Amino acid sequence: MAETIRVLVTGAAGQIAYSLLYSIAKGDVFGRDQPLVLVLLDIPPMLPVLEGVVMELQDCALPILKEVIPTDKEEVAFKDLDAAILVGSMPRKEGMERKDLLKANVAIFKSQGAALDKYAKKTVKVLVVGNPANTNCLVAAKSAPSIPKENFSCLTRLDHNRARSQVAMRCGIPADNVKNVIIWGNHSSTQYPDVHHCMVSVGGKDVAAFDMVKDDDWLKGDFISTVQQRGAAVIKARKLSSAMSAAKAICDHMRDIWNGTPEGEFISMGVYSTGNPYGVPEDLIYSFPVTIKDKSWKIVDGLAINDFSRAKMDATAAELVEERDTAVSFLGV
Repeated sequence: MAETIRVLVTGAAGQIAYSLLYSIAKGDVFGRDQPLVLVLLDIPPMLPVLEGVVMELQDCALPILKEVIPTDKEEVAFKDLDAAILVGSMPRKEGMERKDLLKANVAIFKSQGAALDKYAKKTVKVLVVGNPANTNCLVAAKSAPSIPKENFSCLTRLDHNRARSQVAMRCGIPADNVKNVIIWGNHSSTQYPDVHHCMVSVGGKDVAAFDMVKDDDWLKGDFISTVQQRGAAVIKARKLSSAMSAAKAICDHMRDIWNGTPEGEFISMGVYSTGNPYGVPEDLIYSFPVTIKDKSWKIVDGLAINDFSRAKMDATAAELVEERDTAVSFLGV
């Protein structure tokens, strides 16, 4: 058996975590022969609920799950971590300004970044899910100066999967037959789902998505807005935010970090923008197309960007610059 790893999930009593923890504990993410300790962090009022989650994990009788540790203390939660999945964040309440939301989350992710810096392994891989995910991720990374910025990423895989699925449904094929969609920018309604480099596999042959769909107006219009607004559509229908699909996307994201991306395929994730080849402003967490090998990501270089794409990439970057500047003013650095 491999050496046991420690994996933290925050917001562990919440609904995303409830869909996520079983998949991690049975080996869908880090491997079926990778023993692990699950550390579950939540706020003190949620501890009784967390106890129930612990009981259920125990009752699954899973072979690789060595221990489950519920806690409300950062010094326990962040100790010696190999992976941290930061799901918990302050949700936006009715009548709340975006600035107030940012301020509340800066406090959370500054504290968690500092805890990572102090207690976690320097090799820890950190995935930020709690919204605003890109900026929360940047705050955590800035608050953990001894951990490489490359170890931090935020979740845009849900948007990526949504885009992939929309193209697949339009073409009447399985989602597996669609590859290399791209989500550029912020995990918000300014994100840019881009299919200019997307390939669709039909009858064993790869065809460009634009050639297969044969509806440029849809691909440049309703397709984009459907992906951008999908989270809101789920909330409207369920009266709850995406949980099952978010958990699946987290699993996809972390599994790819651990095991690498398939040859000839790239995926989308929010990563540190400094030194990127696409003219995106530096010092942001921005979603790019990446490939992953040996647990290290690399932005896919050399993709042609037309004027339509450029304008959308710039618009989402502008929003992230504004978010970052507001967040940094709260950080006091």
